[in-house]
Amino acid sequence: MSETPTTVVWFRDDLRISDNPALHEAVLRGDPIVCLYVLDDESPGIRPIGGASRWWLHHSLESLAESLKAVGLTLTLRRGPAREVVTALVGDVGATRVLWNRRYGEVERGIDGDLKSSLREAGVEADSFQGSLLAEPWTVLTGQGGWYKVFSPFYRAVMARQTPRHPLPAPTVGDGLHHRTVATDALADWHLLPTSPTPDWAGGLRERWRPGETGAAERLDTFLTERVSHYVAEHDLPAEEGTSMLSPHLRWGEMSPFQFWHALDGHRARASADAEGAAAVLRQLIWREFSYHLLYHLPSITTQNMREEFDRFPWVDPSPAELERWQQGDTGIPLVDAGMRELWQTGIMHNRVRMVVASFLVKNLRVDWRVGEAWFWDTLVDADPAANALNWQWVAGSGPDAAPYFRVFNPELQASKFDKHGSYVNRYVPEAGTPAYPEPMVDLKESRRAALDAYASIRG
Repeated sequence: MSETPTTVVWFRDDLRISDNPALHEAVLRGDPIVCLYVLDDESPGIRPIGGASRWWLHHSLESLAESLKAVGLTLTLRRGPAREVVTALVGDVGATRVLWNRRYGEVERGIDGDLKSSLREAGVEADSFQGSLLAEPWTVLTGQGGWYKVFSPFYRAVMARQTPRHPLPAPTVGDGLHHRTVATDALADWHLLPTSPTPDWAGGLRERWRPGETGAAERLDTFLTERVSHYVAEHDLPAEEGTSMLSPHLRWGEMSPFQFWHALDGHRARASADAEGAAAVLRQLIWREFSYHLLYHLPSITTQNMREEFDRFPWVDPSPAELERWQQGDTGIPLVDAGMRELWQTGIMHNRVRMVVASFLVKNLRVDWRVGEAWFWDTLVDADPAANALNWQWVAGSGPDAAPYFRVFNPELQASKFDKHGSYVNRYVPEAGTPAYPEPMVDLKESRRAALDAYASIRG
């Protein structure tokens, strides 16, 4: 054990050095710093991340390590149950302080709370900070003191709050930072990337994305300078680059919501013509906040119907072959297939198409929303524990702020409205309309009617 006071900064879903409150506090302290990331897929209740997320995490950690090295720090990697790993590291280096930014899932909060208590009992300072949400869930309450179950009043409540704090600066070489050299895992030994004999499915991901803080900043700059002015007109058009494409960077904390908020707000002030687009994007950012608000107050959101009547819904158990047709984009419904192929090839899917493919699975095929949520969890680079579940429940109609169950997205009508020239479908399903393309799995009208009959049966 060292007698030199040492601060451990525990990184989690905040893989950045700018606007990182835990790291910022450690820098102010001036003691040697150990920057730690723990790959925890062993703690009870922790949900291991999916394949696309593992790919992203590998590259994001590489980027974080480079950013830390540039300011005189190093990244330590450890794998195992987080509480055990952090406690062991504290003992190894004789750390006097452990800092982290808060998480909001029930299991994660339990781990963090237990660790904080045990560290303090051992005489080690342990502090957590607000770095991942603009409004922490327990601070946004209704007039009666309860939590919000519907988005619109939640949105109004968040917007009525004081302007979020300004982003904190990144540390610099001039801060004279000192790191403690400790044993670290090799990132390659974690096998986060696809390896043989598994096919290399990540080619499209490499082409589309640049994980890491620098990639996030570049993506934000491109959006503000080239796309936000067209956001309102184009964000529903899957063939266009009309959305911000920042969701994976926010999910992994390569950009904080505070940075995003103030970038949007500043751009809106400088370019009044873009104000409408910036306001619409800001609403999407608040939807992310709402998903974590629900996750905090209703942890069962990830696995249980929020509306209890859906516990009686007569879901259909698909055969492996039927489910694979949906997963691989071979349903015979062009817009659905285009979305599922975009997801497999790039790790992302256009927001409107996500609703279409989810509605097709849940309503036309009557497959439990949890089946779709699990596939998205494995294949999305922005697979977010709160938003993924909320969005599936919203489409299914089982959530508190849900689209009515009888709102069944018709893929053909959606394509005629939002991909009227077929550009998006042709990009991913060039064989659509040819003899090589399969017949539809189901008749859209008949399956819609069957879904509505099934819904009527649970309304009692």
